[in-house]
Amino acid sequence: MFLKNEKCTIRNWRESDAEALARYANNEKIEMHLRDGFPSTYTLEDAQLLINTVSSSDPVTIFAIEINEEAVGSIGFFPKENIYRYNAEIGYWLAEPYWGQGIIPSVLETMCEYIFETTKLTRIYAEVFGKNKASARALEKAGFTKEAILVQNIYKNHEVDDTQIYSMRKSDFLNRL
Repeated sequence: MFLKNEKCTIRNWRESDAEALARYANNEKIEMHLRDGFPSTYTLEDAQLLINTVSSSDPVTIFAIEINEEAVGSIGFFPKENIYRYNAEIGYWLAEPYWGQGIIPSVLETMCEYIFETTKLTRIYAEVFGKNKASARALEKAGFTKEAILVQNIYKNHEVDDTQIYSMRKSDFLNRL
């Protein structure tokens, strides 16, 4: 996959991305806002494992965010099953040097368009940690709507926190075009 917008490119991960992935992902400020499966010390081996795993997935649903020909983040969507089969959770992170530049809202808009045009999904949602105000703002800028606050829903870094659920429905996305 290869998607381009005014701020970046969204594409498949490549073996050559491993060094940049390890360098940018090995950041406590990123890890603190992601689920525990994201390594707290992100090594070159972790990067190689992720790239090999997502590259062999069918379909591929986790992609690199590229700026200036370098992988500087990731975005993925995770389709649900059973009665939730028309839903997918979306997750993302971006290297700290690129924060505050409007990149994530543009990535979210581009990914939503791709997902709604190429799948049967009708709703995309994100679960944001209560303390991650920047991510909540990015979702709002991309047109996502806050649906719920789940009070004291998670335990991360020895603290209890809320999560917020944001969603984008296909019908709302199409009405924005």
